[in-house]
Amino acid sequence: MSASVGPTAASTGPGGPPARGNRPWVTGTVLFAGVLMLVSGVLELFRGIMAIAEDDVFVTTPRYVFRFDLTSWGWIHLVVGVLLALTGLFVIKGMLWARILGVGFAAVSMIDNFLAVPYFPLWSLVLIALDVFVIWALCAYHREA
Repeated sequence: MSASVGPTAASTGPGGPPARGNRPWVTGTVLFAGVLMLVSGVLELFRGIMAIAEDDVFVTTPRYVFRFDLTSWGWIHLVVGVLLALTGLFVIKGMLWARILGVGFAAVSMIDNFLAVPYFPLWSLVLIALDVFVIWALCAYHREA
């Protein structure tokens, strides 16, 4: 009679640790990055709806640098919000294309927030730090086989 004390060759992956199989969901920092993207997308969606409805939250000025009316900005935020939320959802599901798109979204957000530093210094720096975290998390992740 043979007693098995340690893990067998069939239960370990290459290099020693136990094999976990294919996981359809991500964990840890990538999960957090995906949730941040999902929540940001939903908030952008709401911001777009408010702008389209011409809510009193937004102050319009006649000589603003960007020559879009409030409804145009609303549609831009609405589309970006939907894309960002869907990308965050697929990052959570572990899709490679979503991680690549997420890095692109975070990079554009970082540039946008850098340009806003003179107007919102503390908030812009916080968002830049979150963008750096999202880029790091999405680039450093590798799926265990």
